[in-house]
Amino acid sequence: MEILAAAAGTLPVPAAVDLAAVVVGALTGGLLAAREGFAVSGVLLLAVSGGLGGGLIRDVLLGDLPPVALTSTAYLPTVAVTAAVTFYFSGWLSRLTRLLVVLDAATLGLFTVIGAQKAQLLGLPSASVVFIGTLTAVGGAVIRDVLLAQRADIVQPGPYNAVAALLGAIALTVLAGPAGLDPVPVALLVIALVAALRVLSVWRGWAAPVAVDLPGRARRRLLRVRAARRPGTTGRPARWRRRA
Repeated sequence: MEILAAAAGTLPVPAAVDLAAVVVGALTGGLLAAREGFAVSGVLLLAVSGGLGGGLIRDVLLGDLPPVALTSTAYLPTVAVTAAVTFYFSGWLSRLTRLLVVLDAATLGLFTVIGAQKAQLLGLPSASVVFIGTLTAVGGAVIRDVLLAQRADIVQPGPYNAVAALLGAIALTVLAGPAGLDPVPVALLVIALVAALRVLSVWRGWAAPVAVDLPGRARRRLLRVRAARRPGTTGRPARWRRRA
């Protein structure tokens, strides 16, 4: 059985792998709800958003209705069981932080590929393919943060999340589109790329870039150069003159 349609040119995703990705997403949402002290309904709601939110948004935007998360007999029961495990064993699961980071990174890559390939099968433009792939990967996290009444994690400086998914979706669109490479190896490569970027950003402390005022930065640099070249100075930077 394959949840993702094994159409020509797509990555055939075994049901077990697809459900495992949903479980990891549900665990992430459920653990956040448990840490916030939510009731059982809150844990279940955040587990659903973490595991199925991105796919629900994707299918609604693509007009694939009713969404596969609702037509499948496996998704919702799997999320419900995961939420129950999270509800009763949140303390023990919290000790598996490193493992969950790696699994979450792999899930991010898998959801990126599934969303982008589904958009490609519908013949959407490249920009739309990148958008759908990224949204599928991070849509659940956005819903989760909205339910937590906090600023979405993907818009704040920190480890790569949406950035990794965006780069992966771009790579898949280019390599499996204009470059004409075999989509299945490209999909596997993109999953590895997104997962590696996510894990390395957490491990190395990389942060997503923030907005930069390039004209302001250039103006300040020009003012410093002019100040260093004023008559009566040696032309050396001010910090050197102070040490002289």
